[in-house]
Amino acid sequence: MTKYMFIADYTTDGIKGVMKSGGTARADAIREAAEGLGGSMECFHFAFGGEDAFVICDLPDNAAAAALAMTASSSGLVGVRTIVLLTPGEVDEAAKRQVKYRAPGG
Repeated sequence: MTKYMFIADYTTDGIKGVMKSGGTARADAIREAAEGLGGSMECFHFAFGGEDAFVICDLPDNAAAAALAMTASSSGLVGVRTIVLLTPGEVDEAAKRQVKYRAPGG
């Protein structure tokens, strides 16, 4: 499974929905959605500042992550950004790979 971070920005109506149903209900809804896609939710944290919530899920593939983000965003109550997370071991593996690359203008 791959880990994905979802960063959520609620609209005014989205915040009203969270206030009405509660934060735990929102986390439960995301957990159920992730499980329905064959994955799991590792954590859900609300925040204040530029973003409203940070969620980390383990999902089987990019299509599952895109489905979750697109479904949530299509509600019109939340905007979602998705970030693929790498383990330290994956970064080590990437650093060892030989890549033929030519810089722009090179």
